[in-house]
Amino acid sequence: MYHCSIKIVSRGKGKSAVAAAAYRAGEKLTNEWDGITHDYTRKGGVVHSEIMLPPHAPPSFSDRSTLWNSVEQTEKSNNSQLAREIELALPVELSREEQTRLVREYCSSQFVSKGMCADFNIHDTGSGNPHAHILLTMRPLDEKGAWAAKSKKEYVLDESGEKILLPSGRYKTRKIDLMDWNRQENADLWRKAWADMANDFLEQNGSAERIDHRSNAERGIDEIPTVHMGVAACQMEKKGIATEKGELNRNIQKANRLIREIRAQIGKLKEWLAGLLAERETAPEQPPKSSDLTSLLMKYLSVQREKSRKYSQSWQQQHAAAELKTIAQTVNYLSEHGISTLDELDASLSSVSEEAYSIREGMKTAEQRMKELQKLIEYGKNYTKYKPVHDQLKNLKNGWTSKRDKYEEAHRAELALWDAANRYLHAKLPKETKTLPIAAWEQEYSDIKTQRDTDYTKLKAARAEVAELQKIRKCVDIALKAEQPEQTQNRTKRHDIDR
Repeated sequence: MYHCSIKIVSRGKGKSAVAAAAYRAGEKLTNEWDGITHDYTRKGGVVHSEIMLPPHAPPSFSDRSTLWNSVEQTEKSNNSQLAREIELALPVELSREEQTRLVREYCSSQFVSKGMCADFNIHDTGSGNPHAHILLTMRPLDEKGAWAAKSKKEYVLDESGEKILLPSGRYKTRKIDLMDWNRQENADLWRKAWADMANDFLEQNGSAERIDHRSNAERGIDEIPTVHMGVAACQMEKKGIATEKGELNRNIQKANRLIREIRAQIGKLKEWLAGLLAERETAPEQPPKSSDLTSLLMKYLSVQREKSRKYSQSWQQQHAAAELKTIAQTVNYLSEHGISTLDELDASLSSVSEEAYSIREGMKTAEQRMKELQKLIEYGKNYTKYKPVHDQLKNLKNGWTSKRDKYEEAHRAELALWDAANRYLHAKLPKETKTLPIAAWEQEYSDIKTQRDTDYTKLKAARAEVAELQKIRKCVDIALKAEQPEQTQNRTKRHDIDR
């Protein structure tokens, strides 16, 4: 249920705060910085729009166009960071009014109270995925409502306290943020605050559902995390079309079920072992050597035979045949694995547990690399496919505004896909990368998938071994419990003879 994504709207990445605001609000806005009009009035699914301002902000900022054009005009650099966007998944258990109030209180407590302007929009197309987009200003406002500086520069000094001269003739400086809005720790604080506030609303609404901002590792959940499906993949899956992400998630879920079952079975075996050790501590006169499994299994048969005497003769025969078959299979398993004593059975349990853990860890690493490769392949193909469209846009001169705008509008989806691929690949690949090794990524993905499937088969085999050990341990446990009264009676007889 939890989703909280934090991104930066940067002019250096071809983004615009006005365009972002127009899209998220479903409005038509003109960016006065570059003269481009962004019309998203045909966009559906915008169910609520609202602008929240700190007390010292100009009242005119309540107008979306005024607010974001003011931001655009204030930022002069070609690579300026214009806005911060936070995307939140809204709990479907809450009504629209409660969802809106939740987002409003979240914006007020986390952002507006710190001096930021917040423009939030709630989207819901009726597909079961209501979510909110929050656009935040990144430059503070002074007491008069004018934009203030984000940062200042200070000289870097050497050990002697002197300014450091660079080869260019300038002195070395560094940027100092005047506000703490860009601190890395804020992301964790904002994510936690959203989870806490959403859970408070869910509790007040009488819902038992809760969300958690922490990762599986932080929560102590030893499972392979699934991948984020995305809108396109979810829609295809709903139509019955299998996708690679959907198939990957199904395999991860299947592996996690196996892991949970094996962990539960191993836990039960460990409980039996703990009980056995406790029983041994209360019976110090027992011989220290490990019990023979064959005699214990025969004792188990004797106990079962005594229990069945109260039933009909035919039932006794059927039950005896079934128990003999079970013991025969058990003896064959023990013989094949060289297990003859209780200590060796315990050692086998430990070995199977370690093997299952090793397989599980290997699968987690493989699944993580598969997710990375899947994204590299997807973005690599999009980059290659839509690069000609991007190059054509670059070839259109700025003087041909009408022609350029029409071309950009006609190819908006392709340009957006190329831009996303370009940003992702630049962030993930070394700067010296000239060509995209898509074929190599696909081969590596195929190799890892083959190995993962092999590991999955091994995981199933480990599960079968644990189940077999569990059956044997049950029989042994019944036999050991049956032996205790006999040993107690024998000790009493010996004590009477000694007297």
